[in-house]
Amino acid sequence: MLKSMRLGSAGLEKTRAFYDATFGALGVEPGETPAQYPIVMYSLPGGIKFVLGPARDGNPVTHANGGTVIFEAQSDDEVKAWHAAGIANGDSSEGEPEAKPQARGAFGAYLRDPDGNKLGAYHGLNMG
Repeated sequence: MLKSMRLGSAGLEKTRAFYDATFGALGVEPGETPAQYPIVMYSLPGGIKFVLGPARDGNPVTHANGGTVIFEAQSDDEVKAWHAAGIANGDSSEGEPEAKPQARGAFGAYLRDPDGNKLGAYHGLNMG
């Protein structure tokens, strides 16, 4: 069972603003670590810790090719708000909010975070 997830971040100030806004649209509290810490951490539903910070091996941060992190939204409106919050914080859309045929019509949207990680938010996604 997943307990935590970590993604690399080369610029925590912009990363914190992006995730505070996009997670806020999904009902998640702002990052819980003080601004002077070298990471930012969020408590997601189900007890999962989502952590962002520099690469632990000291090498430059890169994003996964083909990797996507998908978050659950409670409504289509939350998906729209999540997407709008990401765009408002200067990052790029990878798929507008809409029913996605590749997800059996579930309502979803995609963004890139400040470090190029691909993210999605879905309402009604059934992985079974």
